[in-house]
Amino acid sequence: MASDILLGVDLGGTKIEIAALDAQGRFLLRERLPTPRGDYAATLEAIAELVRRAEARLGRAEGSARLPLGVGIPGSASPVSGLIRNANSTVLNGMPLHADLERRLGRPVRVHNDANCLAVSEAVDGAGAGARVVFGVILGTGVGAGIAIDGKDWLGRNAVAGEWGHNPLPWQRASVAWREAPGPLCWCGRQGCLETWLSGPGFAADHATHTGRRIAAQDVVAAMRAGDAAARASFTRYCDRLARGLAHVVNLLDPEVIVLGGGMSNVRELYDEVPRRWGAWVFSDSVQTRLCGAAHGDSSGVRGAAWLWRG
Repeated sequence: MASDILLGVDLGGTKIEIAALDAQGRFLLRERLPTPRGDYAATLEAIAELVRRAEARLGRAEGSARLPLGVGIPGSASPVSGLIRNANSTVLNGMPLHADLERRLGRPVRVHNDANCLAVSEAVDGAGAGARVVFGVILGTGVGAGIAIDGKDWLGRNAVAGEWGHNPLPWQRASVAWREAPGPLCWCGRQGCLETWLSGPGFAADHATHTGRRIAAQDVVAAMRAGDAAARASFTRYCDRLARGLAHVVNLLDPEVIVLGGGMSNVRELYDEVPRRWGAWVFSDSVQTRLCGAAHGDSSGVRGAAWLWRG
C-alpha cells in the first residue's frame, strides 16, 4: 500500500489525534477530538470522522485511493484472538478494534501499542536516530514501553515485547522508610507493578504516603525545585526506582538509547539523576546507554503510528 502520505492516529484516554506525514516526516495536518469516555462505538466513529476530515483536507475525494492508516493504542491485540487486551482504557479490552476499524474505514489498518509507536518515531528520526535498538518509555497517567529495532517495532512472539510497566519494581528496598513491599495495587490485579510507582499518579501517591499531602505530580516537582525537603525526598525515591527499572531493561535488552515520553519525561532533572544511579544495578563495568527525552515530544505517538506503514 505505497503512498507518499501516511496517516497516524493516537488513541488516548482523553483525546484522539490524527496526523498526516509526508515522506520526509513533515506534518501536513493535525487534528484532535475528545475521546468518548467509556463508549467503544463512539470511539470508532470519532476515528472514522477524523480520517474522513483529514482525507478531505488533503484533497482525497471519496472513492479515490484510501491513505494508509496506523493507530497507536494503550494496549495490544492478542495474536490468538485479535481482541484488544491490557489496555488501561478498559473499554477497548476484549474488542475486535483492528477488524472493526478495517471494516469501518474500508482499508488495511495497522494497530500497535502506543509506546511501540513512540519507539518507532524516535528511532526513525528522533532522539534514537541511527541506533539499532531503541527502548521507548511512556511515563504518564500509566506506564508503557516499546522496542524498535532498525526503525521497526518489535512485538515478539506473544506481541507483548516491551510490556515493562506491568513487571514488578526490581530490587525492592527492605527499609520501612521506602515502603516498597508488597507495593500498591495495580489496575491489572497485581501489586507493585512499575506503573504504580513510576506513573505521574504513582509519584503523587508515594509523596502523599510519606507526607500526608496529596498534590499533583507537577506540584511535587515544583516544590522540589523550590527547596522543599519532603518533595526532594519523594523525587529521590522516584529517580532511584526509575533507575532500577531501567537497569533491568539494560540487563535484558541492552539498548543503545532509552527514550522517555509522557508527562514525567518533561522533568529535566531525570536525565542527570537516573544515569548517575543505574550503574549500581547494571551487570557491567560501565553503562554507555543514552537516556533522552523524546525529540518529538507528545507528537511522537501519532508520528510513530503513521510510520508503521513506512518502507
